[in-house]
Amino acid sequence: WIVLWRDADGQLLRAELESKSGDRVTRRAMSQMSCRHLLIKFSGSRNPVSRRTGQSTAGISADTALKELEEYAAKIKAEGATEEVFAKYARERSDCGSFANGGDLGSFGPGEMQSQFEDGTRATPVGSMSGPVLSDSGYHLIFRIAQ
Repeated sequence: WIVLWRDADGQLLRAELESKSGDRVTRRAMSQMSCRHLLIKFSGSRNPVSRRTGQSTAGISADTALKELEEYAAKIKAEGATEEVFAKYARERSDCGSFANGGDLGSFGPGEMQSQFEDGTRATPVGSMSGPVLSDSGYHLIFRIAQ
């Protein structure tokens, strides 16, 4: 189980992972994560409108979005796959409003992002880029900045 403590305004104060074995309950703190991402939306996305262009993405298939994302992954890798390179391409192409900040989403904790995105971030080592991650928002590349 994930146990979340929030203040009166709903802001996350602390998150812990709780497990139970017999009568023993163990809790350990779950850390905040930071990442950048490059999102490509498509017709099946939760809200198929690019925040970068304001245009609908309803005419883009999932296969087309994935292929384009893979092309961006190859460009980023070809230029060294650094955070700076990733940010450059996120500004150029991401459909998320974070494009203006090079895809930087800041810090977030458990339960604050869609589970697929959170799992993809957690699985990506700090200082590296994920493969394609599908969430309800679309296809993402994630560059993990910090725990």
